[in-house]
Amino acid sequence: MLSFKRCACIALSLFTAIAANAQQSQKPVTLKELLNRVNQQAPSLLTDSAAIQIRKAQAAETRDNWLPNLKLNYQADVGTSNNVTGPYFGFGIIPSSSGGVHATNVTTTASTGLGIAAFDWEVYNFGEYGAQNKVANSDVNVEQNNFAQSKYQLQAFTIGNYLQLLRLQDFLAIQSRDIQRNTEIRRSIESLAKSGVRPGVDTSIAEAELSKARLDYIEISNQLKQVQLQLSSVTGLPYQSIIPDTTAEQRLIDQPSALLIRLDTANHPLINYYKSVYQNSLERESLVRKSYNPKILVEGAAWGRGSSIDAGGNYGSLGSGYGFDRDNYLVGVGISYNLFDIKRRQLKLSTQKAGTDYALRKLDEQKQLLAVSASQADVEMQTALQRLQEIPNQLNAANAGYRQKLSLYRNGLTDIVELDAALNILYRAETDYAQAKYAYTNALFQKAVTGNTVSAVLNLLNQ
Repeated sequence: MLSFKRCACIALSLFTAIAANAQQSQKPVTLKELLNRVNQQAPSLLTDSAAIQIRKAQAAETRDNWLPNLKLNYQADVGTSNNVTGPYFGFGIIPSSSGGVHATNVTTTASTGLGIAAFDWEVYNFGEYGAQNKVANSDVNVEQNNFAQSKYQLQAFTIGNYLQLLRLQDFLAIQSRDIQRNTEIRRSIESLAKSGVRPGVDTSIAEAELSKARLDYIEISNQLKQVQLQLSSVTGLPYQSIIPDTTAEQRLIDQPSALLIRLDTANHPLINYYKSVYQNSLERESLVRKSYNPKILVEGAAWGRGSSIDAGGNYGSLGSGYGFDRDNYLVGVGISYNLFDIKRRQLKLSTQKAGTDYALRKLDEQKQLLAVSASQADVEMQTALQRLQEIPNQLNAANAGYRQKLSLYRNGLTDIVELDAALNILYRAETDYAQAKYAYTNALFQKAVTGNTVSAVLNLLNQ
């Protein structure tokens, strides 16, 4: 049984070493390379870019609203021509048979032919066409800024997960060392127990601690793979190939200029988006004002008419009514204005102004949130730096304490409980150091994302 356990321990150690070597053999992916992949391959960005094309197509459609209408019509009819005198309002399409009024009821069938070319053009509407085009172009601008905002948020998502990978890689390394230490302790206990210096129960305690360390390693490894899968979904890279550059954290920590990067919130993609939404609402206000202006119209028509009834009221053959006996044209310029549109414009303008006020308040809110987030990131960075300055003392003391306890235990001068306590103190010191590095880099990139300076921080990694 003991031999089996020893073999299992050796196998796990070999597996851990092989896995670590396999990861090290793969070329690490830098954060800049990962962000470039996101910009090219992210499915959500491809979808958003298609939405921009829709808006551009709509804007092109709006620019052609000024085009006139020219309709060509022809009809051939058969029916009676038996009218009475009197006016009426037309309800939609009213069947009509034009002609004079007969002294008696005439039900003889007649034929007619009618061809019409009708032209109408809203040639001028006091700025409504221009306002429509401005709104359409503003819609495009909103969509483009929404795309830029989505792209920036996806970059922030990628950065956050990349930093998590670095953190989990550190934890895996810590866990691997913890497994090695527990293995070392168990070997010592086995030899001491065989010689009768230590009780057999110490072996069981050591075995339990070693098993827990292995389980923690498996759990952290699973967490790392989950983060790799999330990055794979936005980059298109196989998740196994997304190995972070473990030197990135220390390079950022060693760069004092990281604290001096100036923010650029005025041109932040989030601010630009809400600015464009506000401007779009202002353009819509202008459109509401101008859409109820008078319309100047140019209209024209030319038509030909034929009938099987001649000028004397005599009914000819039906075939004689399908030619054109008379030709006419009509050209005119008119102006149209609905007086009740004054009230309609006031009501609609009031609604649109409420939307503009909301957009402005939303813009101010986002500016304040960015300022608060930048201040929070500054505080986190300062706190993390203080931790990084102090933790080496904790780490050195914990490592020395563990080595002393291990030596004392081997010499029979302390027990397994105190040795485990020293081991846990060292483990906590190492994890505190890894967490402090993550807290600093995370705060630095949080400030960069908030302050629109991600490119500047990425440049620090290349120095």
